[in-house]
Amino acid sequence: MIEVKGLVKRYGRFTAVDGLSFEVARGRVLALLGPNGAGKSTTIRAVTGQVMPSAGTVVVGGFDVAKRPLQAKALLGYVPDRPYLYPNLTGRELLRFLGRLRRVEGAEERARRLLEDFELTRSADELVQTYSHGMRQRLTFCAALLHRPAALVIDEPMVGLDPRGARDVRALMRRHADEGGAVLLTTHSLAVAEAVADEIVLMSRGRAVARGSLQELRQRVGDAGADLEEIFLRLTEEAA
Repeated sequence: MIEVKGLVKRYGRFTAVDGLSFEVARGRVLALLGPNGAGKSTTIRAVTGQVMPSAGTVVVGGFDVAKRPLQAKALLGYVPDRPYLYPNLTGRELLRFLGRLRRVEGAEERARRLLEDFELTRSADELVQTYSHGMRQRLTFCAALLHRPAALVIDEPMVGLDPRGARDVRALMRRHADEGGAVLLTTHSLAVAEAVADEIVLMSRGRAVARGSLQELRQRVGDAGADLEEIFLRLTEEAA
């Protein structure tokens, strides 16, 4: 569903992403895991068409994001780490606007169900500018899911969420994959990656240090009981 091949992104002399490749199939959750500055968010911006690669390709549902951006983006639902929402609209008005913009069939009913799922029904007719950060994050998930995207792309999904909201989002990502969608997320949270990801790409300084399931990564370091933090430290030391 999402194919990244040899992705390179440079900003002047600085290389933010250096030769990154991975695939996210339908029914799978892939997590990009690494510290701040590892290149995770730049990769997400390339997948969602916000930045153009310096080299390599990004393909979504068979459409090259650089060459056919409208077709590729139509298949994506995107949740950024810092959501921007129209502050002078209510939550319901925002979803209604996006439904018309994307020509979503049955948008009103779809919006109603999403607001209910994310426990925003009571505040649906209040202005977004009155929402807490966590509420805005949940509304962003509603907006991302409104058009029933084939692939869900999430940059640091737990930012601003309380424990219950974080639990619900973990369940949402797993459910989206189980229903045949693809999920790509970035996180620096070891717990999130371990809880939801079928496959993990460990990133450092713009490169993939390792890729595989948690079990495969444990096999690589020869320790069946190793947690992700220990695995990451060992493999980044080897790659240094």
